[in-house]
Amino acid sequence: MNKFEVVLIFNPDLPSNTLNSELVDFKKKLETSSGKILNEENWGLRDLSYNINKFKKAFYNYLQIEINGDLLDNIKKELNQSENLLRYIFIKVKEHQELPTKLNNEKK
Repeated sequence: MNKFEVVLIFNPDLPSNTLNSELVDFKKKLETSSGKILNEENWGLRDLSYNINKFKKAFYNYLQIEINGDLLDNIKKELNQSENLLRYIFIKVKEHQELPTKLNNEKK
């Protein structure tokens, strides 16, 4: 199992229940691919560095996961189908960062 840190960036116009269901769907996809979620942080609504689909803000979620790297392609294909997800990134790491992250401690 490889260690990854994941950042998901969601549409800022989503109601909280839809945002939560998107996160639950992602977690289910991960678990069906025999992945594990070790930690999770909700960074909330934040400014984007640049506009994405005419949005200036977005909801950020950070996860620390373990999964076989070969299985990520299937998860990425499914993430690309979501209209509510603006961007995502998977970063392979040797060791996970200690939580809470600095970004989580900043004022929102």
